[in-house]
Amino acid sequence: MTSDNKYESKMGGIVHKDWKEKRVVDTWQIFKIIAEFVEGFEKMSKIGPCVSLFGSARTQPDNKYYALATEVAEKLAHKGFGVITGGGPGIMEAGNKGAHNAGGISVGLNIELPFEQHSNPYIDRDKNIDFDYFFVRKVMFVKYAQGFVVLPGGFGTLDELFEALTLIQTLKIGKFPIVLLGKDFWGGMVQWIEDVLLKQERNISPDDMFLFTLVDTADEAVEYIEDFYKKYLLKPNF
Repeated sequence: MTSDNKYESKMGGIVHKDWKEKRVVDTWQIFKIIAEFVEGFEKMSKIGPCVSLFGSARTQPDNKYYALATEVAEKLAHKGFGVITGGGPGIMEAGNKGAHNAGGISVGLNIELPFEQHSNPYIDRDKNIDFDYFFVRKVMFVKYAQGFVVLPGGFGTLDELFEALTLIQTLKIGKFPIVLLGKDFWGGMVQWIEDVLLKQERNISPDDMFLFTLVDTADEAVEYIEDFYKKYLLKPNF
């Protein structure tokens, strides 16, 4: 077998593919990634203990979960926690709105997307941070969060939830409170995790079911986080 493609090489009778774009692009990209980490660390390290709040960008203000997100953010702010969201509309806006209304710290970790995403007006001006890379943004959500409150959302919300659970499960970070808020929405998934992942396939351990809690009200969510920090110190996760 022969190939006239200069991006392919023949070894052992197999034509191996190669990258067509210039590899130097990857090298220069490192500096942009480093710059995002540096900006994020510098700004977030000065803010103090926060709770990251997640949920769908598509949730409308007349939705019950929008009101619930606003309520839980207000209550967290009254307890002295800042609120971190993805900075966009929907549940994120509701979280920032609650923190803002209560006079608390309101942080937005925004990202450029082809749809849905734009900064909401309830973020503190000096705490609106823009990212190009999802993985850098996700580090900020976890590193500076003293807890997660997860409201109904889509793939992005699930991604943040299961990454945090994986990091705690694998002891890459210490345990911190993860609250699923909304039993009607999350109950089926939690039951599936228990029935299929745990009991049927044994893909997780029984203790993994205690890495999160499922509640229905803002008061329960805040109480769970408060009770956790009666036993543990407030500190960055890594």
